[in-house]
Amino acid sequence: MIETKGGWTDERMDNTISVLLRTGVIISSIVVLAGGILYLFEAGLRVPDYRVFQGEPAGLISFHRILAGTLSRHGRNWIQFGLVLLALTPVARVAFCVFVFLKERDWTYVFLTLIVLSVLIFSFVGR
Repeated sequence: MIETKGGWTDERMDNTISVLLRTGVIISSIVVLAGGILYLFEAGLRVPDYRVFQGEPAGLISFHRILAGTLSRHGRNWIQFGLVLLALTPVARVAFCVFVFLKERDWTYVFLTLIVLSVLIFSFVGR
């Protein structure tokens, strides 16, 4: 077990990352399940019309609309919010690695991880 300058061992970092990833997956799963239950109560007895294609509703496209729909307890928005949380879980992992590398003062890895983090963030907010 190698202890780094910032007091982080490889095993400690791996364990923390695994807890972070598992927690993100569990939380997003709970949110999606709650959204599925809400959606079934909202539209469970409604018969869908498959003859007409209906694209993605406008309320499920942007993050602020997803969040607003989540606050007003719309099931589809809860499902979409859970999927956003699931997609943000690896981003949280990379952000955590930036923190660890900063604490270790490993500037090469800080720089490279910040590049990866900026690409991930741009992929979410950029068009």
